[in-house]
Amino acid sequence: MISHKENQGKGKALKTGFQEAQRLGYQYVVTLDADGQHHPEDVPLLVAEKGEKTLVVGSRSIRGKDGGSSFANKFSNFWFTLYTWIKLPDTQTGYRLYPLRELPSLRLLSARYEAELTLLVFSAWKGLKLVPVPVQVEYPEDRVTHFRPGKDFTRISILNTLLLFIALLYGYPRTLFRKIGHSFRKI
Repeated sequence: MISHKENQGKGKALKTGFQEAQRLGYQYVVTLDADGQHHPEDVPLLVAEKGEKTLVVGSRSIRGKDGGSSFANKFSNFWFTLYTWIKLPDTQTGYRLYPLRELPSLRLLSARYEAELTLLVFSAWKGLKLVPVPVQVEYPEDRVTHFRPGKDFTRISILNTLLLFIALLYGYPRTLFRKIGHSFRKI
């Protein structure tokens, strides 16, 4: 088991975990939040959808569970669709199956919470197929979360502004050229 002596943020934890899994020769990594909301018995549902160029995204049904999370998820889903032209039901979930060989550069990851959104956006721009899979969710009363609504929402808003500029200069053209290339290959 690996760990950081001090909390360095979710993005740093993901980066460290991915690098260790790659070092050990693994092809896939399943991530889930440590606050007790995800059910480990749903892992086989994600594994059943794995593929070389496929990032499997757990999709929580969060209606009525937590109003704040529902708003944040809708907000994130809107921006994600705007950047990638892909509609996902849950872009804020930490329950995912990543194909390690296909991950975008880990150098782009911030150390904090918004790293997962960055991974999702850059994976879409890289051409990975994003597959949502319904998973169970439960919010225990005694759960510990390190999400800081004010600070993290501000960080996510800044990230959304940056991603919009990157989408205009990189994401949209890359997606368009990939679609054109697929069209020519069919001829």
